[in-house]
Amino acid sequence: MLHNLVTFMVLVALTNLLHADEEQEEFAAVLQVPFRADAHGERVTTMHFQLPAGARSLRWRLTLLPRHDNTVVRSWQATRPATPGTAEASVRWRDNLPSGIYRMRLLASLDDGSAIEQSWPVAVGAVPAAAPQPAFSGSAPTSVAPAYHIYLGNLHSQTNHSDGGGALDQCAGAQQPQTGAYGPADAYAYAGQHGLDFLMTSEHNHLYDGADGTNAAAGATAVRARFHDGLRQAAQWQAGHSRFVALYGQEWGVISHGGHINILNADALLGWEHNAHGDLLADEETPKSDYRQLYQRMRRRGWVGQFNHPQRGQFAIDGQPLAWTEDGDASMLLCEVMNSNAFSTRTDEGEPRHSNFEAACNALLEAGYHLAFSSNQDNHCANWGTAYSNRTAVLLPRNTALTPSSLLEALRARRVYATMDKQSQLIFTANGHMMGERLRNRGKLTLRVRHANAAGRGIAAVSIVHGVPGRKGSVATLTTRAQRTIAPSPGEHFYYARITQDDGKMLWSAPIWVTQSTP
Repeated sequence: MLHNLVTFMVLVALTNLLHADEEQEEFAAVLQVPFRADAHGERVTTMHFQLPAGARSLRWRLTLLPRHDNTVVRSWQATRPATPGTAEASVRWRDNLPSGIYRMRLLASLDDGSAIEQSWPVAVGAVPAAAPQPAFSGSAPTSVAPAYHIYLGNLHSQTNHSDGGGALDQCAGAQQPQTGAYGPADAYAYAGQHGLDFLMTSEHNHLYDGADGTNAAAGATAVRARFHDGLRQAAQWQAGHSRFVALYGQEWGVISHGGHINILNADALLGWEHNAHGDLLADEETPKSDYRQLYQRMRRRGWVGQFNHPQRGQFAIDGQPLAWTEDGDASMLLCEVMNSNAFSTRTDEGEPRHSNFEAACNALLEAGYHLAFSSNQDNHCANWGTAYSNRTAVLLPRNTALTPSSLLEALRARRVYATMDKQSQLIFTANGHMMGERLRNRGKLTLRVRHANAAGRGIAAVSIVHGVPGRKGSVATLTTRAQRTIAPSPGEHFYYARITQDDGKMLWSAPIWVTQSTP
């Protein structure tokens, strides 16, 4: 239904898709919505789509919703032919609603069943912000633990070991594998110089052979050597820079009928491609898109991972998307809740295009996974960590040196929050227990959210979200207050905090998992 104050336009431009052959089937969307209206009370919401070959129709629906339920305030929708390449649709609407924080949700789908959900907050009218709290000065005390130091970084980026590392004056998308100007050591140097505490270069595991598809002429020895050279570069950089953690890993999988997983600490290249001689173009063979086997291998080897830019139809096992397994739960630590544009060339942290994956992360939590939220940049151009102000924040006990081992230990403990503002800090506790913990509780449970921002930003909205692991249902907002005491029903629960600042930037705490005993 089109509102009479709405103008609608759709612009379609054919482009050559820039990912590898397996990645060309990707259906992707970015929802771009200003947090506040312009001086005339209007704003333009823009949807950017990447459409794969073979799709015949694109259907999208935008809905303006209250912050905490699905009551439709306004909606716009359209169905159009899907031409391979990129498409853009824009909606202009007027800000004549009661003041408050709303959310704009995009549901987009193709005729083959592929679906995407994106959601961002919008402020209507004068929304008073909570008074900013004093900054934590790098540490966040709790009632049951020593002070923590907060480290900020990026756990998703590429270099010329796969399809990244493009020079900024030439980078318009993913690079042809191994043609980018800059490699892992360049990325670590750049990130360290621009204030990051850690960076992971996560190379696509199936692009080490120098080709978009399988390179039949590739030498298996050279492919394996490139991966191990990356491990060497990270270790060498680490040895000379004690205040920065350089991680080298792999982004395993393909988008089409799969999903990407970052393996953070593997010492072997995994793959499924073979050259013309039948040689495996990897150290160890893993069947493509076989997540059950991947999780088993990761658990057996002590490797840990992150779900990258997840969608509801991905990571399927036996036909079940977002399928939980005990091995997967033991190995997967993180879920990317938001990314900035992977092909941005911005270096002023001002990239306006972002993707939100909270809905898919929530589905993984409801499936039973124990995941903390992360926020990364998926940089393919040589601007590692500077495209936008978002970061993954990791908490280490004070007086603990920042090393690859201590960083991974904190990630395993899920002492993590995701932030779109590197100046912001977030602590979420349950009866004094830190976010990321699993606890048994009897009686009342007090949930508390603490936020601070070094630049004085306030809170426009706070939510404590509740879900049930293994239920495979939907999460719901428990309260819009920063502190709430409840008596949970017996059984399993998880809770996390979500904050929207007065500038529209968001933060997500790691969940806390609670097993509530019978009174």
